[in-house]
Amino acid sequence: MEKELLFSDLGISAEILKAVEDMGYTHPSTIQAQSIPFLLEGKDVIGQAQTGTGKTASFAIPIIDMVDASFNKPQALILCPTRELAVQVEGEIVKLSKYKRGISSTCIYGGESIDRQIKSLKKGVQIVVGTPGRIMDHMDRGTLKLDHVRIIVLDEADEMLDMGFREDIENILSDCPEERQTVFFSATMPKPIMDLTKKFQDNPEIVKVLRKELTVENISQVYYEVKPSLKLELMSRLINLNQFQLSVVFCNTKRVTDEVTEELIARGITAEALHGDLSQAQRTKVMNKFRKGHVSVLVATDVAARGIDVDNVEAVFNFDLPLDEENYVHRIGRTGRAGKSGTAISFVTGRKDMFRIKDLEKFIKTSINKMAPPSVADLIELKKEQLIKDVYRQLSKEEDNSFYEDMIGQMLTEGLSMEQIVLGLTKIQLADAVHEMEEQNFNLDLGRDRDRGSRGERTERVERRGRERGRERDKGAKGERRAPREKGVREPGMARLFLNLGKKDRIRPNDIVGAIAGETGVPGRNIGGIDIFDNFSFVDVPSKDAEHVIKVMRNNTIKGKSVNMEISKG
Repeated sequence: MEKELLFSDLGISAEILKAVEDMGYTHPSTIQAQSIPFLLEGKDVIGQAQTGTGKTASFAIPIIDMVDASFNKPQALILCPTRELAVQVEGEIVKLSKYKRGISSTCIYGGESIDRQIKSLKKGVQIVVGTPGRIMDHMDRGTLKLDHVRIIVLDEADEMLDMGFREDIENILSDCPEERQTVFFSATMPKPIMDLTKKFQDNPEIVKVLRKELTVENISQVYYEVKPSLKLELMSRLINLNQFQLSVVFCNTKRVTDEVTEELIARGITAEALHGDLSQAQRTKVMNKFRKGHVSVLVATDVAARGIDVDNVEAVFNFDLPLDEENYVHRIGRTGRAGKSGTAISFVTGRKDMFRIKDLEKFIKTSINKMAPPSVADLIELKKEQLIKDVYRQLSKEEDNSFYEDMIGQMLTEGLSMEQIVLGLTKIQLADAVHEMEEQNFNLDLGRDRDRGSRGERTERVERRGRERGRERDKGAKGERRAPREKGVREPGMARLFLNLGKKDRIRPNDIVGAIAGETGVPGRNIGGIDIFDNFSFVDVPSKDAEHVIKVMRNNTIKGKSVNMEISKG
């Protein structure tokens, strides 16, 4: 039996071996095992590998070992298509170089103050990671000189070309010394990439991870056949039933991304959109909230999602099936990371999508299993099980229970029996779910369902009743639904807040709900009526949370605009 390869077999330094060990790895991935020796030998390399195969360490480890720590000039340059990926790559370099004295790196990209980047470059670094446009800006200013670059890496080269960076890339490569290593890593190798390799590489070694290795074994891949109008209802059920803490939802267009985000928020699920229309500062804020778990669902387009590196993503939803097979592999690679299990869920609507599922199975050489949609009864059963677990967990805590015991004693004194008290508390916990089952107007069985939209649409809004259920539930009326609020009329127990942003700031209700829910912890379903005018808006929040919301939102922004909230005096 052939011995399994270890990182220590690759000829890398003891310092990096120690850093790799700290990160919990002992065996290199296929792309690492094949690429690292070639790069340490000084050869040019073409690496074809998908997200999640460990390609960053494939070039980061040799670079750290090869640069001269005593010479504080840029010796290695790594180009990335997006700010997110650049930050991820530089973060990996920092982790891997922590025991290598004198090694320093910096990350430069658009959307951030160039002065900070200039200061970092002047201080002296050996490794520069950045996006092509900002790299060119520094070259033009003379703040980044490539005279001493010994190795240049193009990470996600195909994506950079798709984004229109070809001219910048050629200018950067032409400005580097002729005596250098040139490395291309790309998910695909279309003709434009091969043209660049012929022009700028010298007899490169080709390292390719075969398709059968691309799909991580611990990712469960399934699909649900569902009408377009019911995708959101099904996705909400799956998130609740499986209790996913972090999920990524992929859509093919920015419009659908915004719509899905709005609908999820209306159902009480914390969600944020990530797409090309957001500024760099907004994208950074969204990703930070997702990493910290303040947002449970990230709704993204394919390009915006490049560089998402969060180990704890439990599920990936293909709300729209991807436009090509390579993107499918990129998408599902966002889950099942760092040895953890993950789930990839695709929604299929009609014959065309079924054919695409078959094509995906051929491409990944793995079956994607069809699943039956969960019922509302399944959700209630889950809530019952969870309630029992919560009761056991609370009772197992060693703490002072006198306050709670006094409350029970008071209820007993007022004539309630212990059985009545338990029944009442149980109804408080489960009444909403039971009421939802009784009122359920959605049937996810294709045989009885009706399609409410045009055949050409990839997605539709869920019926208004479904959305209003999550938003308009009256907690104080024994599970009964309340009538829609008339404009300007505040509901009992709610405080009206004035907000200094309005239509002129392109603010929508879902932006306000998402910001308050994400920053303050007040559930989206508890936020009441919202009225948006040209220069200002009003939002109703629970009176008990009003001061907290005002305090937290004072230092925040919505769509990049500073927020000022106060109790409405009108």
